[in-house]
Amino acid sequence: MTEEKKGSQAVDLTALEIDQLIGLFIGILSAKAWQYMGIRLTPGKSEAENDMGKASMAIDCVVFLTEKIAPNLPAEEARRLREMVADLQINYVKRVRL
Repeated sequence: MTEEKKGSQAVDLTALEIDQLIGLFIGILSAKAWQYMGIRLTPGKSEAENDMGKASMAIDCVVFLTEKIAPNLPAEEARRLREMVADLQINYVKRVRL
């Protein structure tokens, strides 16, 4: 067995609580939005992507999920998520205007 396989174990996502799943999805979707905007490089690719339609879709999903989860979070964490959403939206608008 390789060292990589020894240290990693499969995670049963169905065992996570809904708030944990939503937080995971928010993280994944926000990372994809940055990649689609061409701000972050997609792993395994040598050139930045630029698909503003997909970036918009990812951001819209992050907004929706953030609105759903925010009431269940401590105030500081909810504020942090809303700031992340605003950062995504501001960068999206800047990229569209280029």
